[in-house]
Amino acid sequence: MSTHTPRAPRINPSILTADFANLERELDRIATADFVHVDVMDNHFVPNLTFGKTMVERLNEVSPIPLDVHLMISDADHWAPGYAEVGAASVTFHAEASTDPVTLARRLRQRGARAGIALKPGTDVEPYLELLPEFDQILIMTVEPGFGGQSFMTDMMPKLRRAADAVAASGLDVWLQVDGGISLDTIGIAAEHGADTFVAGSAVYNVGEPDAQIAALRAAAASSAHQH
Repeated sequence: MSTHTPRAPRINPSILTADFANLERELDRIATADFVHVDVMDNHFVPNLTFGKTMVERLNEVSPIPLDVHLMISDADHWAPGYAEVGAASVTFHAEASTDPVTLARRLRQRGARAGIALKPGTDVEPYLELLPEFDQILIMTVEPGFGGQSFMTDMMPKLRRAADAVAASGLDVWLQVDGGISLDTIGIAAEHGADTFVAGSAVYNVGEPDAQIAALRAAAASSAHQH
């Protein structure tokens, strides 16, 4: 039975699309968003290299909104807690990069961060639904992780709906995030299938003024969520 009231959508712009030479200014441009999504890539788990812990710590010092860190890195069990220690409000690690997701999630919470688990498109959500109390967020990847600008994968929507139904049935406050190809054309589809937290990069930074794009994305998601 999923008669839950849709939650106000959260818009978390990804700074992967921002101007890396002016990140403090770029953070200020998205001050009306809910979180800033920080993609940490290690050139190993994914074929790209971005920021590390020192950079995240500095971003946290100047950001007007909390940091939602997405770790696309190997050996998350070892590295993830450090990102909570430097002030990330939310730390999401990949299920495929952790040998003990429950223990890792508990360590993140102990350090004051929300604990998120991310699933690549090919990873089944079912094994993690019985572990819902251990997580604050589930990230359903709607592209293959590693690069910005990819197309939204609509075939991930049944997986998202399955997670949304499980969260609704549990009564827990677990956020459902989608990341990859989110734009004004696709955010409604994800909202209809139960997502409440949306990562958008190009759709925020590359189309007009970020604050206007954030407002438009939020309105589109809210409209679709309430129609469901």
